[in-house]
Amino acid sequence: MGKKLFILLVVLMSLSLIGIIFVQSFFINNSLENEEKNFTLSVKRALSFVSRDIEEMELRDFIIRIQPYFAQAEKPDSTLIQQLYVTAEDDLNDKTIVHRNTVLEERFKVPSLFFEIDADSIILSNFSNDRITKIYGNSKLDGNRNITPEQTLAEYSSMPELRKQMYEATFKTLLRDIPIYKRVTPLQVETLLERELSSEGVNLDFEFAIYDDDLATKVQTQNFEKKDAYGIPIFLDNNNESNYRLWVDFPDRKKYLLSSILWMIVLSIIFTSIIIIAYSSAIYQLIKQRQISQIKTDFINNMTHEFKTPIATINLALDSIKNPKIINDQEKVKRYLGMIKDENKRMHAQVENVLRISKLEKNELNISKERIKLHDLIEDAITHVELIVEDRKGYVKTHLEAAKSSVLANETHFTNVIVNILDNAIKYSDDSPKIDVYTENIGNSVILRIADQGSGMSKQVAKRVFEKFYREHTGNVHNVKGHGLGLAYVKRIVDDHQGHISVESEKGKGSTFIIKLPLIS
Repeated sequence: MGKKLFILLVVLMSLSLIGIIFVQSFFINNSLENEEKNFTLSVKRALSFVSRDIEEMELRDFIIRIQPYFAQAEKPDSTLIQQLYVTAEDDLNDKTIVHRNTVLEERFKVPSLFFEIDADSIILSNFSNDRITKIYGNSKLDGNRNITPEQTLAEYSSMPELRKQMYEATFKTLLRDIPIYKRVTPLQVETLLERELSSEGVNLDFEFAIYDDDLATKVQTQNFEKKDAYGIPIFLDNNNESNYRLWVDFPDRKKYLLSSILWMIVLSIIFTSIIIIAYSSAIYQLIKQRQISQIKTDFINNMTHEFKTPIATINLALDSIKNPKIINDQEKVKRYLGMIKDENKRMHAQVENVLRISKLEKNELNISKERIKLHDLIEDAITHVELIVEDRKGYVKTHLEAAKSSVLANETHFTNVIVNILDNAIKYSDDSPKIDVYTENIGNSVILRIADQGSGMSKQVAKRVFEKFYREHTGNVHNVKGHGLGLAYVKRIVDDHQGHISVESEKGKGSTFIIKLPLIS
């Protein structure tokens, strides 16, 4: 996959993921707004019913209190009669229809103490309605008009609706200046609010208060806050105006609204997280595959370079042996055969390294372990490289300060681990290799440090130095032999010994490899 195509694919996938998250967020926010609108509508509807109930409760209470005065009074203090006569001629049946509608207003004096006003008493009216319809025949045999009705229809009613309207209008005017706490109690308001809110499906704790314009009254709960409250006018006068307003606040409103769409939020988070994980995994695999492809290419190039020299050497040695002047010279033939054998061993060792690391990854390499002293392994490993170090005028100094060094290890493989690290220290030292080996005890572990003063490596390279096939890019320059398997093998062996390996390095100042192994008693 080309670099441009790879970048385009990552960008498109990222935009798609961002789009999905944006759509999910928009949908959740829209659902929350709809829930809030429905909640507001339910609360306002409940408040309108409460306002109506408070007014009707007050009117009903005063009507009940003045009703005994109507019942006890033998006769009204004054009366007023209004009559309406309607006459109609029925020519078809030769009759005259007379309709009389009488409205009787009975006025009673009621003590004003009910309303706490200055006057001694007030006058309340009681209305009744009397409706009579008479039907007269227009003629008799002697030609005179009949003055006795042939039929009389009578109907009587007390006109409760008219009385109620007049009471209501009167009470609204009289009660307007009475303090609100004498007209309604907090318990009454709370009871009505609980009933109406419950009927609207709002089962939530609330706080309330009645305000006179912008001033709080005594009718309120202790923890009321007006900040996000819902309000409605109460005790409207005859002009549908009022200075009083009932406010209701819901402290847990946001939690209540969120809980209504909680399942949606949880599912969205779960599915979005799955998509993000899948996306991240896909991107990681793409990057990993791209890196592996690049590393494999580098590995093939390095292996090709590594094999060119021994193959060329073997070919030259064989050509030389074929030469008639050389074939009879036993010394030269032995020398060339030795070169062929050495180069063959070199290629075999490289192939073995590849196969060995592959077996390690598949857990097919059987590593038996035994009790052994780490200091003995260090001394043995140094003997493998001391001639090379001496030849380059360098040194390997040991500082074996660990009092305990017994570990459970495989002698061959762990010796190879130390040799590999020492070999890298030699290869990556431009001048004479200067290597120091330290050991110390920390807790129940022994620490091995191998420090060199070579070329070192950057932090980015140090993070990946233990990856299989990984080598620092140096262009087409191959001044250091290898194919990125040595340190990968080292890490696998240390991990198999329940140990830990890390590296500290600085470009131009050298590297320090640190191995931590558990001690055995």
